[in-house]
This record gives sequence, C-alpha cells and structure tokens, in this order.
Amino acid sequence: MVHHIVMWNFLDSLSREEKNEAGARMKELLEPIGELVEGAVSIRVVVNELDSSNRDIALVSQFETVEALKAYQVHPAHVEAGKFVRSVTQNRSCMDYIV
Repeated sequence: MVHHIVMWNFLDSLSREEKNEAGARMKELLEPIGELVEGAVSIRVVVNELDSSNRDIALVSQFETVEALKAYQVHPAHVEAGKFVRSVTQNRSCMDYIV
C-alpha cells in the first residue's frame, strides 16, 4: 500500500472565512478523484482544528501501487484541482511511503 500525504498552509492574505471556503472547495475537488482512478483506495482532505499543528490542511491518501499514485497525479481532475490548490496555499510538504 502506497501512502501519499501532502500538507499546506493557506495563503496569509486569506481571511478566516476564505480559508474555510478554500478548505471546503479542496475537499470537493480532490476527494471524488478516488472514484476516478483505478487503484485509489482512499483520498481524504483534512482541515487542521488543533493549535498544535503547523499546517492548515492535508491530503491523506492511499493507493494500491506506485503506478496508481502516478495515475492519480496525472489524472485531468487532479491537474485541474491542483490549479485551485496552488491559488490558495503555500509551503507545500509531501511524503510518500510504502507499508
């Protein structure tokens, strides 16, 4: 199983309301892609709710294989979602690992 975790902070220029709206939109755009990509096990967007975190939002996903992860990354729905994500976030961090 391949785990793919991406974390971001929202742009400092966004208001609290805009950050909430951006997080909801990211969920709307990214989570359904799991049903479009063969080998995607789960795709979940999580908005930070604790002061102990240093990232605002995360994408937590699992794929059956590295090839399935690669297919997700180039899928047209993911590419399109990425345009929005990049417009509202900064400081991207990513970790992929196999269990």
